[in-house]
Amino acid sequence: AVSLQRNIQNLPIDIQTSKLLDWLVDRRHCNLKWQSAVKVIREKINAAIQDMPENEEIKALLSGSCSSAKTFMLFNILLSRNVSYEGPALRRQLAKAQQLQQELSRREVECQSSAADLRERYYAACKQYGITGENVPRELQALVKDLPAVLDEVGKDAARLEEQIQLYAAFTNFVCDCSLVQPMVWKIASPQSISAGSWEWGGGAELLSLRLPHQDPGSGGIDWGDSAEAPIEIEIVDVGPEGVARGEDALTVLENPQSRSRFIDQLMELEVFLTQRLTEMREEGDVVAMSQFQQAPSVIQGQTCEHIQAMLSEVQDLLGRLTSLRMQHLFMIHASPRYVERVSEMLRQKMKQADILVLKGATMAEKRQEALQEQSRLEPRVDLLAGCTRELQKLIEADISKRYHNRPVNLMGVNI
Repeated sequence: AVSLQRNIQNLPIDIQTSKLLDWLVDRRHCNLKWQSAVKVIREKINAAIQDMPENEEIKALLSGSCSSAKTFMLFNILLSRNVSYEGPALRRQLAKAQQLQQELSRREVECQSSAADLRERYYAACKQYGITGENVPRELQALVKDLPAVLDEVGKDAARLEEQIQLYAAFTNFVCDCSLVQPMVWKIASPQSISAGSWEWGGGAELLSLRLPHQDPGSGGIDWGDSAEAPIEIEIVDVGPEGVARGEDALTVLENPQSRSRFIDQLMELEVFLTQRLTEMREEGDVVAMSQFQQAPSVIQGQTCEHIQAMLSEVQDLLGRLTSLRMQHLFMIHASPRYVERVSEMLRQKMKQADILVLKGATMAEKRQEALQEQSRLEPRVDLLAGCTRELQKLIEADISKRYHNRPVNLMGVNI
């Protein structure tokens, strides 16, 4: 019996925290009506201590804090509030502050990355235009000053394409065997002819005014200038020794959009011809293919794959320089002053968006710092609440243990 009693004494008393009040009431440690009985006593105590000198010990004694019922009830209320309300609320605030920091940090990085990307695109666009981006309108206007020199270089290189043109004309005449396509009747007289606008026609008369016929949209091929259906009318204009040109007549061949477009079309057709001819020469290994060109002119028979490739490279290089993005921008700037305004505004918007994103990133950083300060403010409160709750748990467990002959008492579910 003694052993059994001893074993019972060692059995722990497990009490769920949420059921602590019910447990105390069921075992008559507390009475739910004690508050109404204490109310009258508390009013008398308050009236009695009004005329007494202020003393904390007297206040503590007369306040009824030593009451067992009140102690249990108060401890239960505090413990339940800490476990069910205060602790979870602080934890939620702390988790919200931490989550907000992560979100703001992510958005800050996104803003910085987007701003850097916009700046990179801004400087990449400036590089395409050939400017530094410090003063976009002025730099774009300055680019036009270099356009004549660039076109002069293109004209000099275009003057070296006579061999390609002769080969194309000879090959077309040989294959078609008709007079629709004749050898070129005009040629580039000098390296400056294309860029300066002076073409040599036939016996060398200088063309001062060139009136182009109506172009048929469905016609293809290089316009060699000798079409029988729509001949080019040539006028030798008596303009005096100066020969002053006005309007579009003052533009060079490559500066004039229409003549430049025709020139590029001719280069592209020449490129296609040389590419196709190079492919055919690499595949011509049978007797039939060789016999087809036995009667061809020497300018066709004397070509090799290496030479055709070299001529093709010259045409492609010239075509690439004329159709490059930078040259397109230069032509647009030269043709339309408003284009400079549009480009400047477009680039300015990129930089403006980058600046806005930088400011937005700075705002995100400030908010993240505020969330960090909120976390720093909440963490000590959570630790303090957890410490007080553990202390309160120990007091309740010790008091209940005394009432049951020092049996171990465990309050379950006390988590902060």
